Amino acid sequence: MLKPTGKELILKLFKEKSSLKQDVFYNNIKVFEELKDIIKEVSSELKEEAEKIDNRIIVDYIEKGPYEVELKVAGDILFFQMHTNVFDFDKSHPMWKTAYVRENPSRSFCGMIYVYNFLSDSFKYNRVNDVGYMIARLFINNERHYFVEGKRQLGFLYNDFANKIIDREALKNIILSAIIYAIDFDLFTPPFEEMQEISVSQILEASENMRIKTGKRLGFRFQSDNDQIA
Repeated sequence: MLKPTGKELILKLFKEKSSLKQDVFYNNIKVFEELKDIIKEVSSELKEEAEKIDNRIIVDYIEKGPYEVELKVAGDILFFQMHTNVFDFDKSHPMWKTAYVRENPSRSFCGMIYVYNFLSDSFKYNRVNDVGYMIARLFINNERHYFVEGKRQLGFLYNDFANKIIDREALKNIILSAIIYAIDFDLFTPPFEEMQEISVSQILEASENMRIKTGKRLGFRFQSDNDQIA
């Protein structure tokens, strides 16, 4: 049997990997378009109901571009961003223990959508030093199988990659879970000892632009599983 030439190996990789990654990418675009549409619907529904509870509660949807959506809910902002690259997983990842991936390793290639949580005041007052947190990552392969890595319910409700296929209901549930987490994730005061010193430039900037660094768990170790403070 003749050893394949370099050109033949390249063409083989085009067929087995490059074409597959294109499938995953364009499939992920379709999912993200669905996600944006559902976020817009959820925003409209919540805005109407929030006004009945308290007209000071703001709910707003802003499409920032083809791969980013902003959802403002009360004092929080959720950013949904689609990564334009396709990812595989280390062989130690739990997905490789499933028959679904073992019987067809190409199923491990996924597109990724991030969900970030920021304080809305960070943007309102241009507090550029404030921090946000990634609260979830949604992975989808070319067969629309999906799972979520994330905080609290986001990390355990949506992790059956072998059997679950992404659809509008699943996307809506993920969005609602992200909103619940963000609103329930409270702003804690930083430890007193870490806030004692402040420079002249910092207080001048704070007076001008509210730039004292703020985050929901600033000064605390941010746990990946239960968000308890250390």
